Amino acid sequence: MRKVLLGIAAVAMLAACNETYKDQNANAAQGAMATAAAPASNADPATAPIMKFDLDSYSFGKIMQGDSVVHDFKFTNIGKTPLIITDAVATCGCTKPEWPKGPIKPNEGGVIHVTFHSVGKSGLQDKMITITANTVPAQTMVHLVGEVLVPGQTANK
Repeated sequence: MRKVLLGIAAVAMLAACNETYKDQNANAAQGAMATAAAPASNADPATAPIMKFDLDSYSFGKIMQGDSVVHDFKFTNIGKTPLIITDAVATCGCTKPEWPKGPIKPNEGGVIHVTFHSVGKSGLQDKMITITANTVPAQTMVHLVGEVLVPGQTANK
């Protein structure tokens, strides 16, 4: 009976992971369709907005499984026209980016607020956040990196 219950639990967990994978693929497909449907950018590279990040990679070090990490990626628009961020997506559902919805004027700044939830994660992590804006090129990437330790491991390892 115990083996049957463990088998059912394993199947349920795999099905849940598969649903998350399907959701992520559906979101990626929707983003690709939206990009394909959008007209090609006619932005002049000489006058286009430019996102200049203080840091394009943040190392959160070592954390215990289940902990959350929050980081603000600060940036400045060093271009000549207003910067408009249309999307920000992470490589998995455990990482949630938030971005300014209004235009960022030249020489003004903003933040991409990122939260990483380490539940169910272990080992080295590199969460890539892709920001889509009216820049040339249209996508910019930042990284949140670190290590998730499981119970029983120590932070000194």
